[in-house]
Amino acid sequence: MSIRNRVFVGLVAGATLVATLVTAPSAQAAAAPTTLPNSQFTLAANYHQYDALNTALVGILGTAAVHTVMDNANHDRTGITDSLGIAGYNGGFKFDSGDDGDCANYPQGITTSRDAVGTANSGNYDGHQLVVVSWYTKDSCGGAQERSRITLVDWDATYPNKYRKVLLVEPTGTTAAPNFRDIPIHAGGVSWYGDYLYVADTGRGMRVFDMRKILKTDTGGTADQIGRVNATTYYAHNYAYVLPQIGTITASTASGVTALAWSSISLDRVSKSIVMTEYTCQSGCTDYPNRAPRAIRFPFASGATTFAASTTASQALQLPWYKLNGVASHNNRWWFNSSGSKQLYYWTPADGSRTFAWVGGGESISYWEDDTNPDLLWSLQETVGHRNVFNVLQASYGA
Repeated sequence: MSIRNRVFVGLVAGATLVATLVTAPSAQAAAAPTTLPNSQFTLAANYHQYDALNTALVGILGTAAVHTVMDNANHDRTGITDSLGIAGYNGGFKFDSGDDGDCANYPQGITTSRDAVGTANSGNYDGHQLVVVSWYTKDSCGGAQERSRITLVDWDATYPNKYRKVLLVEPTGTTAAPNFRDIPIHAGGVSWYGDYLYVADTGRGMRVFDMRKILKTDTGGTADQIGRVNATTYYAHNYAYVLPQIGTITASTASGVTALAWSSISLDRVSKSIVMTEYTCQSGCTDYPNRAPRAIRFPFASGATTFAASTTASQALQLPWYKLNGVASHNNRWWFNSSGSKQLYYWTPADGSRTFAWVGGGESISYWEDDTNPDLLWSLQETVGHRNVFNVLQASYGA
């Protein structure tokens, strides 16, 4: 069954469910974003930072296409059992029990193959309709961050309800002896556009990966081993696949302007841009900034799925809301998820803002565009034991 058929069935079957959910009434909010000068925010893009090392790694290890990775998917996704209690709930899944209850790994960002390719061919990339979630890993429960990964999840009933983990790595070494190492970032947001995967790097901007360059690694060794063992053997914490970084998108601000904290990102296919937002506190936080957050839009180069060498923001906003874990934008509409207040804020310049009840532990948001069925918003929860990846009807969260 395709996603179109499944969404239709979900809508019909879920109509009674949605009608019975108790949803907090939304109200027009007085608070609204204010405009900042676009020129204060710029990006510098380098897509060729690791070309020589990646060529050497591919020559030794070989690559696996996305369809090959999914043919070898080895984890089962399951149905959502929690009552989310939010308007417009349409469907979703949970990770297996090991990932759902893992206190050393936390899901953060979300994107889909609909971001990558749009609505053509039912949103299939390399024959699969996928939901991609970024994670960060601690060295123990409550420990320090030590690496990051993504999960590729099949979201088409034509295929088994499976997912596969892929480790994110940074190339190192020399072309004669190429190597790679872990990427210890929060991975708070992820966006897939064309063949390129953009992962938020809180203090820098974004790291860029190419989905055509997934490397095959040896699953032997110990769980602690990473990188080159000898001329032909590479370990990756027992992962069978790693995705090496190809480049970096570095953010800068004008003199006297506070640097951006890249907490979450999302793709806007309509304006061909990536939007980002910051997790900040109104006061009292020690691990996060105590100031108003911002949301910035950066456009891709004309006709491309890459940024130009230098890019100036096309929209910059200062926001009245705090503890924002997620952002999405589509057709001049914005959504912001606050995990701290369990609310989803909606805003357009023409209609103003509204506030909706949302889930606890909420993280990033991704807009799912559809030609024939209602558009969706995808999101997820990071809470241990309640890691639901879900979608809602976008029309339930608007003007």
